[in-house]
Amino acid sequence: MAAPDLPTREGVSPSCVALPSGPWASVLDFLAERIPAVSRDDWARRMAHGEVVHANGQPVPPDSPYLPQTKLYYWRALPFEHPIPFEERVVFQDDWLVVADKPHFLPVTPKGRYLQETLLVRLKRKLGIDTLVPMHRLDRETAGLVVFTIQPATRHAYQSLLRDRQVHKVYEAIAPWRPELAGPLWRRSRLEESPRFMAMHEVGGEPNAHTLIEQTERLGHWARYKLTPETGQKHQLRAHMHALGAPIFGDRIYPTLLPPEPADAPQDFSRPLRLLAREIAFTDPVTGQVRRFTSTRTLDWPDAQP
Repeated sequence: MAAPDLPTREGVSPSCVALPSGPWASVLDFLAERIPAVSRDDWARRMAHGEVVHANGQPVPPDSPYLPQTKLYYWRALPFEHPIPFEERVVFQDDWLVVADKPHFLPVTPKGRYLQETLLVRLKRKLGIDTLVPMHRLDRETAGLVVFTIQPATRHAYQSLLRDRQVHKVYEAIAPWRPELAGPLWRRSRLEESPRFMAMHEVGGEPNAHTLIEQTERLGHWARYKLTPETGQKHQLRAHMHALGAPIFGDRIYPTLLPPEPADAPQDFSRPLRLLAREIAFTDPVTGQVRRFTSTRTLDWPDAQP
């Protein structure tokens, strides 16, 4: 939770940390113990440079005594990030919304080893809008459209569209050609977390994931698919295509979970997941206008065989 009156720094919003009752003599002691991903020396340096503050923006120096039941704010930073050499495109902007066309490999929000190299932070820096918040999620591996809200007062109205299934999304994917998938078909199943790390799998029970699947083009062993999800379960499209025997090309989770790339090594960008958030449409709850946006990106046919 961030204090609304504190600005971003380099596109990064402040993070909040609550100080509970405890034995710490100083704020520095507390931060070094509770957030050890940052070394004690680095915390001291950050505090000396005014990078840890009270809610009113006043800096907390390194020798500050510990005061329980208070809150402090700091700006997350990473010592180094490998650059992601693909650019986002802003396809729409008004007083309420920003719509960006995300490249493959770029995370939407900061997490783990990604901070500056995220869509949210890039857009905050580029557009100078500190209040941007993504209206929905998109996997790092997936390219395509992401909608951001601007005004805190109207954010709930836009996010409620997703809860009430009032947002129409269309995706495009490239996966193995299967004759049984030639005609339009609905995949309706129940998806739950799999014992296999990160993956979802189909189980018995009331369906909670509905996807309309249509083949639109074929090239040899590959086909281009139009995927229209009626629901929004985690990994829904990837899990459904895998269950149908046509895992999306470049998927590092389905059918086999590949090991993550080492954090200190440059990423391999040669095999993007062939999944694109192609279209998004909804009736704007603020203006009443019908909003419809289309990605300008394309999915290349793979060179490899399935």
